[in-house]
Amino acid sequence: MRPLEFGWYLPTHGDTTAYGVASAQVAGSSELCDRVVVAAEAAGFEYLLIPVGSTCWEAWITGAFMAARHGRIKPLIAARPGYINPVLLAKMISTFDQMSGGRICINLIAGQNESEVEGEGIRYPKEQRYELMEEEVTILKAIWTTRGGVTYDGKFHRLKDVHVRPRIYQQPYPKFYLGGGSRQAWELSAKHSDVHLFWGDLPERIAANIAEIKEMAAVHGRAGKIGFGMRLQIICREKESDAWDAADRLVRDATERQKQEMQTLYNRSEANRRVQALALERGDLILPHLWSGITKARPGAGIAVVGNPEQCADMLQQFIDAGCESFCLSGYLHDEEAERFGRLVRPILAQRNRGRLAR
Repeated sequence: MRPLEFGWYLPTHGDTTAYGVASAQVAGSSELCDRVVVAAEAAGFEYLLIPVGSTCWEAWITGAFMAARHGRIKPLIAARPGYINPVLLAKMISTFDQMSGGRICINLIAGQNESEVEGEGIRYPKEQRYELMEEEVTILKAIWTTRGGVTYDGKFHRLKDVHVRPRIYQQPYPKFYLGGGSRQAWELSAKHSDVHLFWGDLPERIAANIAEIKEMAAVHGRAGKIGFGMRLQIICREKESDAWDAADRLVRDATERQKQEMQTLYNRSEANRRVQALALERGDLILPHLWSGITKARPGAGIAVVGNPEQCADMLQQFIDAGCESFCLSGYLHDEEAERFGRLVRPILAQRNRGRLAR
């Protein structure tokens, strides 16, 4: 069995304990980032998801500073099709990889808020962005693994005798992660990803999705080379009632504007549509300790594991038993929730999955 790994989210856009309450907001800052990274490293998290979007700090610069200022955690940084020329991107990643001693992994993102992508000048629709991303990942891997110049003639990019220095540090190259619910996302993961991340869903559905993507990966000779994981929120307290109080406080004052944005700005994302469908089908409680309430106020991966340490570990174990080995988590406040996870939940999972956790 593959080892289990855990990643944590870096809220460069700021933090909160209550959406819609001004006094509960924590502005994004370098001090906030440092607090979260210190807590995540102490809690045993292996990688650090750095978000992208108009409200977020620039991910590459943030990741470089966090890697330089902290000693162990690996930044997981987005590669987005059409934003950076792939030859330059290959050089950026290999330089980062060498300078950090192998502390970088790559998050492939072709989806996102469509109006934001269009507003930023990316002229390709979502379907073409997946085609473009496949070309760009193919180019990255070719540059890092080819001795000599790389020539490439594709639909979007044409290269001739390209050489990039420095060489990549991690061999054959850093890990690629991809999260997405569309068939195009699955196909790209099947061909290129080391880890496919799902958003919160029923464990039996996750198991079925894993089986299907493995079949797709087998077509490319990669059935045993792709792993799977979950992108989830977590709200853990020593008493279950305190966890549910924190969950309620987080969303009960969300503004109507925030709620409307969740329905309109992200409605072209397959993963977001699935999250909204789950909430409609099952209400806020998808399962006794799997809660969709954050999706009212937060875009993206808003489904949360909620409960006391044993209950949170039980819920995560269901996803482990379904075939997941990577967990990219977040919670509020992000430094405090990271500390609670490391102290309260991780030891339970380590005991139940002996030999599978790194530390």
